[in-house]
Order: sequence, then structure tokens, then C-alpha cells
Amino acid sequence: MINQTPMTEQQVLINLMLAMAAADETINDAELSRIERLIDFLPVFENFPPEDLSIVTNSFIELMAVEEGLDSLMTLLASTLPHELHETAYALAVEIAAADLTVTPEELRLLDMLRDFLKVDKLAAAAIERGARARFRKIPK
Repeated sequence: MINQTPMTEQQVLINLMLAMAAADETINDAELSRIERLIDFLPVFENFPPEDLSIVTNSFIELMAVEEGLDSLMTLLASTLPHELHETAYALAVEIAAADLTVTPEELRLLDMLRDFLKVDKLAAAAIERGARARFRKIPK
């Protein structure tokens, strides 16, 4: 049974990052580590109690266990996040997709879906994606 307690903006953003990490059916250590670091230092997660991460993670597992889990997450995004946080949400999703230095076709599909659903401007989306590529680039051999 899905938890009916309303989620905060922070919880919804964490669920989004977990969904991006799970898009390719595995959540690896690089993605989990990136999620934890983002929660630790980004202003949008200010005052989020770190001990609540396990509660949010369990809620995410419960949400995704149902067939319409991703649709439910999109509904939560729409009903919980103010428009001002749509680009932030997209940027967080891009950051998690890039965390393991490989963006899978499943992650690309989810990013496309999010970009459209959140109505992120194409130019803003391109800038966010370009910034992630620059941050995760390795020194050439």
C-alpha cells in the first residue's frame, strides 16, 4: 500500500533522484553517493534531516513497487513542486544520470520525459546537460 502522507518538496526531489538512479534497473554506489552529497550541500535540501533519507528511500521503493509508480511520481512532481523548482528538479536528475559517467538509454528516456513533463525550456535543459558534461569530464589520456 502506498503511503498517503503528503511529501515535501525535498522528499519529492529525492524520489526523483532515486528514480533516475533506478532507471537502468540498478542503483550503483556512485549514484547513491552523489544523492547523499547533493542532499548534504545544496540549498534546496537545507534543513532536510539526513536520518530521514532511509524513510524517503523506503517510501520510494513502495511507490515504485506498483505498476503506475512512475506516473505517481510524475503526479507528485506536478502537485508538490512549484514552477521555480522545475529546472532544479531537472538538474538533479541530470546530475544523477551522469554520476556513474555513463548515461543509459533508459536514463535518456526518463530525462526526455521529465524535460517535457516539467516544461523545462530546451535552452535551459541544454545548459544544464552541458554543465553536467563539463563537471563529469575526465582528463584525456
